[in-house]
Amino acid sequence: MASGHRPMGSPHLLLLFAFCSLFGSAAPADLASDRAALLAFRAAVTGSTRQWNVSASSPCSWYGVTCAAGRVTELRLPGSSLLGTIPPGSLGNLTALRKLSLRSNGLSGSLPSDFAALAGLQFVYLQHNRLSGQIPAAVFALRQLLHLDLSDNSLVGEISSVFNNITSLKKLSLEHNRLTGEIPDLRLPSLVHFNVSFNQLNGSIPASLRALQASSFIGNSLCGMPLAPCSSEISPSPTPSPQSLGDGSGGGGNKKLSAGAIAGIVIGSAVVFLCLLLLLVLCFRRNDKGAAAAAKLPTEAEMALRSKRQVPDSALGPLPTRPPPPPPASGALGDRNLVFVGKVQKAYGLEDLLRASAEVLGKGTTGTTYKTMMEMGTVVAVKRLRDVNLPEKEFGERIKAIAAMDHPNLVSLQAYYYSKDEKLLVYEYVPNGSLSSILHGNKISGHTPLNWEARLEIALGAARGIEYIHLKDSSTTHGGIKSSNILLDKSNEARVSDLGLSSLGCTPMPNQRAVGYRAPEVTDVRQISQKADVYSFGVLLMELLTGKPPIQLENNEDGVDLPRWVQSVVREEWNSGVFDLELLRYQNVEEEMVQLLQLAIDCAAQVPEKRPSTSEVVARMEKIRSSSTNGN
Repeated sequence: MASGHRPMGSPHLLLLFAFCSLFGSAAPADLASDRAALLAFRAAVTGSTRQWNVSASSPCSWYGVTCAAGRVTELRLPGSSLLGTIPPGSLGNLTALRKLSLRSNGLSGSLPSDFAALAGLQFVYLQHNRLSGQIPAAVFALRQLLHLDLSDNSLVGEISSVFNNITSLKKLSLEHNRLTGEIPDLRLPSLVHFNVSFNQLNGSIPASLRALQASSFIGNSLCGMPLAPCSSEISPSPTPSPQSLGDGSGGGGNKKLSAGAIAGIVIGSAVVFLCLLLLLVLCFRRNDKGAAAAAKLPTEAEMALRSKRQVPDSALGPLPTRPPPPPPASGALGDRNLVFVGKVQKAYGLEDLLRASAEVLGKGTTGTTYKTMMEMGTVVAVKRLRDVNLPEKEFGERIKAIAAMDHPNLVSLQAYYYSKDEKLLVYEYVPNGSLSSILHGNKISGHTPLNWEARLEIALGAARGIEYIHLKDSSTTHGGIKSSNILLDKSNEARVSDLGLSSLGCTPMPNQRAVGYRAPEVTDVRQISQKADVYSFGVLLMELLTGKPPIQLENNEDGVDLPRWVQSVVREEWNSGVFDLELLRYQNVEEEMVQLLQLAIDCAAQVPEKRPSTSEVVARMEKIRSSSTNGN
């Protein structure tokens, strides 16, 4: 009996093993499958992924790839000039992925459906790409998602109420797309940030989202708090019926008025209307004079006079001619004039700025800066901030904290102006322009190239200014270190500008060059650590030594950021090809240049903990300068 069953059992056993090998072998995911997924992604897009060392068996050493417990858990390639479409069978196979950051690239199409398999994904940053189509359906399967940023793409269609299934969601950014329809009633208990501004949405803002700021909804056809009320929410004023025009006795609803009574009512109403109109005109005239005297803003006549003086088109422009009335007990801000801060004594007023001629110095990510020359001869730099939504009291407190930063290598803040529609910062004017204009605009500006000593002194001065900021408080950062924010005074001493603008809640405009200074771990430009400042300074040092901008364009298509380019050149050995041609004339300081380049590479380390502190940076640079001086 037993021997008779053996021939029947063997085929079944073989089939069972075949079934298991066919369907079971693909089940366990490991680092090798993650590597294959990344290579499939690399084959489909161009950009910085071409720098990956594909000969390595492990992808954990590749740029932007982070591993834990033998799996790829993070893929961060922000601003890496990625072009193409994410194909199925690539990133969707990184089943241990927790964070995905591909922001500020040129990715198109949509997310493939296999993204739904990334059950542990918590952070997705895909803003500033060219994604199209509807909001990817795959994201609704990501039940552990905390942050989702799809802003600044070309998404269309409606916002689905299925977002309510992602109960863990804390941040949802969909602004600057082409989304249509109404906002669904989103009831997400953990939601702290929500933005759908500048889409094509309409209808009423749901009650569950009305506690958010107006900036979350502007640029649409929406109504309801915090925007203007919807027409259906405005109670119409009751209009008297013909029957109500009785004799007032309450029992004469059907009685008609005589012709004389009607005439009397009409004449009386006209007289009352004319009296009210006259009173309003007188009140407005008085308010106009009071406002002009208190706030010292230009009247129509002064504006006309200013026009006759032919103020340049680049002047400060349309500041409010009649600011809103100050809130009660607003203290020094009540007159809506300039508020002087720090050690600066009041030497001019807002009227002086409005009368002054001005020229544009630069348009940055947080606003436009003007050189303003007043009639008395005083010259200042005025920054006109964009998209600041802080309340007046909090704005003033943060400005005073910035002005309290007093160091020879920092540009001093003298005053500020706050109103509902305008926020201005007035700085001392630093005459020799920015480091960026000298390094990259020599032919235009007429500046002579910087020699080695000048570059070293500029770098050291900037480092000292940043060190002072960091030592002031362990939580204090600059937040925007780049060559355009390093200004040079008459002695070519470095002065760090734009300190603390990230703390004012400015919403920076997208800027490819600014992305080149940004540390890879930074996902919110308004929340930058001191280690991220050090990374930005490392890129700045590389810029000084190579003469190249922070983003390198190759073949007019693929972009490589400066740290990766430098490392690719010096990977084998120190090569003079990395340095600016102007610096190659100084043969006797080659060792010092190599030391400074090594410091720059250390500052721009991918892992924040491996970067030196600013105090270490200053100490190493002072040693390099001492060696350079003694060598000469």
